[in-house]
Order: sequence, then C-alpha cells, then structure tokens
Amino acid sequence: QVQLVESGGGLVQAGGSLRLSCAASGRTFSTYAMGWFRQAPGKEREFVAAISWNGGSTAYANSVKGRFTISTDNAKNAVYLQMNTLKPEDTAVYYCAASRTLDRLRLGICDYWGQGTQVTVSS
Repeated sequence: QVQLVESGGGLVQAGGSLRLSCAASGRTFSTYAMGWFRQAPGKEREFVAAISWNGGSTAYANSVKGRFTISTDNAKNAVYLQMNTLKPEDTAVYYCAASRTLDRLRLGICDYWGQGTQVTVSS
C-alpha cells in the first residue's frame, strides 16, 4: 500500500521557521516528481512547491518564492519543505503529493496524496 505521511507541522510565530517532511512508503518514488500543496480554511487547495525526481528542477508558487525551499532524499524516499519567514497567510493544511511529471504535479494532477499536516502562523 502506497503511503505519503507528512510531519513537522505546528504552531509558530510570524517570522519563524518550520520544516515539513514527507515519508513515502509502499513503492519507490525515485522516478516521481514530489511536491507540496496547501489548503487554508474556506479556500481552494493551491500549489506550493515541487521538485523533479532527480532534484534537478524545482518550482515554487510566487507567494513562497525566496522563503520556502523544497528538497528530496531519494535514498530515504522523502521530500522536505523548509519554510522560513513564515507569515499568518501561510496558515493552512499542507499536503505532500507525488506525480509522474513536474508539470502534472504543478497542475494538481497527482497519483498520490498524503493526509496533511497543519501549519499555523500566529501574528
């Protein structure tokens, strides 16, 4: 059974940092693009960041560019999201996802999704 399990969410003050982790199991994701989405209350889920299977290409939403960094560890079948200079508007449930290509992932066309981890940024 394929699973993506997120961790690392929590409550942080504005300006602080968090590092989200996503552990993949059930198959190897070394040929998949991996990424993060988020959904705030009352809003649609939105793309946050993505990385190609070999780590050679990354993509970010404009709202997080320069503050968030996505990385992957294929040996551990894991993907990470380092979030710095957090803002209250970053508050959301963050989801890990996997897709066959980076372009598909950016469009939200994903083969696997995690259950999500809550990130709350207080002002």
